[in-house]
Amino acid sequence: MTSQELKQRFKEDPDKGKMGGKIRNKKTAMAKRGLRSLTIAVAVPLSLYLLSAYLGSGKTHANIDPIASGKPFWFPPMWALHLTCPASCFLMGLAAWMVWANGGFHRYPNAFLFYLAQLLLTLLWDPLVFGAGATRIGLILCFGMFGTMVGCYRLFGQVNPISAHLIKPCLAWTAFLSLVNLKLVFV
Repeated sequence: MTSQELKQRFKEDPDKGKMGGKIRNKKTAMAKRGLRSLTIAVAVPLSLYLLSAYLGSGKTHANIDPIASGKPFWFPPMWALHLTCPASCFLMGLAAWMVWANGGFHRYPNAFLFYLAQLLLTLLWDPLVFGAGATRIGLILCFGMFGTMVGCYRLFGQVNPISAHLIKPCLAWTAFLSLVNLKLVFV
């Protein structure tokens, strides 16, 4: 009975409440900056790719359509190409942000160069292959994309293994894209 009537009383420290609030505000501000940087790291490459795909789409879409031209069954339709390339850009942007958040671009400046080269090659591929119909140059760009992604995979993996795992689907997609582009060269 007596234990039920006991109440624990705390002596309030006026500084403790203020300090806890400052720490909480600091963590909230850091989280907002992290979310903002993540949004920028993913949205900028993705929007650049969408812009290049929009500007690069031309008259050659009808010539590359697998149903109209009798391409093999494994040749992806145009909507699949235009859906998975931005997904690959999204994953690469996310992986690059994870490396940046861990300070990897300062420790390994080559990682940033590999990422920028991969982004540039990705942005050039769609307008050259589908807009200009330059499938041979597109094949060279595919090989360059694959090589820069391998470089990103190795360097990103040293900083953050999860970011390296995010690059694996991009590598698989680029290898498949190289096969598709190779088929376009010989058609």
